Amino acid sequence: MKGKSAHANVALFIPFNGCPHRCSFCDQRSITGRAYQPTSEDVKSAIETALISLKENSFHSEIAFFGGSFTAIDREYMMMLLDATVPYIDRFKGIRISTRPDCIDDEVLDLLKAYRVTTIELGAQSMDDAVLLANERGHTAADVRRACELIKSRGFDLGLQMMTGLYQSTPDSDIQTAREFIALQPSCVRIYPTIVMKGTRLGDLYEQGLYQPQTLEEAVALCARLIRLFEENGVRVIRVGLHDSESLKENRLAGPYHPAFKELCESRIMLDQAIILLKNKVPGAYILRVHPRSRSKMTGNKRSNLLALKEMGYEIQITEDDRLSYLEVKPSP
Repeated sequence: MKGKSAHANVALFIPFNGCPHRCSFCDQRSITGRAYQPTSEDVKSAIETALISLKENSFHSEIAFFGGSFTAIDREYMMMLLDATVPYIDRFKGIRISTRPDCIDDEVLDLLKAYRVTTIELGAQSMDDAVLLANERGHTAADVRRACELIKSRGFDLGLQMMTGLYQSTPDSDIQTAREFIALQPSCVRIYPTIVMKGTRLGDLYEQGLYQPQTLEEAVALCARLIRLFEENGVRVIRVGLHDSESLKENRLAGPYHPAFKELCESRIMLDQAIILLKNKVPGAYILRVHPRSRSKMTGNKRSNLLALKEMGYEIQITEDDRLSYLEVKPSP
């Protein structure tokens, strides 16, 4: 897998505004760490500040409205936010929004196209109807497929968001969700392990002993598999794990949260590759080559990868080889 430069967006959060459902896991005010609803002046100020730092790179960036179901918010408010982008849009690649699969239709896509929205991300979360129902999502897998078809047919870039470890899901159902995402051919995905938040139905189920969240190790192992599955099928993984915030830390009851969750997953990807390379070799000392940027990930947090391999009988020395791709592991020639 090749390393990719970070994509800089002008991110504006619209917490819990317009969503017609309260999903079992949702405490969006804590997740985003915000309760304030942006005004048109906030949008303009954020864009002007970003233009100063981005300079010419702004033409490769998007103005992004995240945190809520953008196409489900009050239409007048949505238009106000979009209107605020008009004086600046020629300096950007376009606009990115996130919304629900059941809040997409031809009429709203016409409107978004007129404002030069370029990317639409759908919070699909799962493609298992039983899991969607159990978590009170209010839409079906068929709604996801229909929305994806509409979005792509109108020339928008499609992004999909999934959650692992939801109530009544399994690792197998999460992997099947990823496979169905791949069949829908999105340009990118985000993966979010389920975190149990205070004040949610999932929190009640957890405290009643009816829901057991994934451990950190379980979530890392599963998400590492999902990252490889997506990347091997040409789908970019642009986020793994929730953004770090004090509000999230304060309101989390349980679940596999870590501020560097993606890094843990990348480290696990490298460990899995090393195990495959060594599995038919006799115990002993070996040299593994990695890209210079990946050395710490091969070592693992607190040398966890090297210690795990040592327990299997392998003493590993790591050398750097800049001819390798990011996260690639190869034996010494």
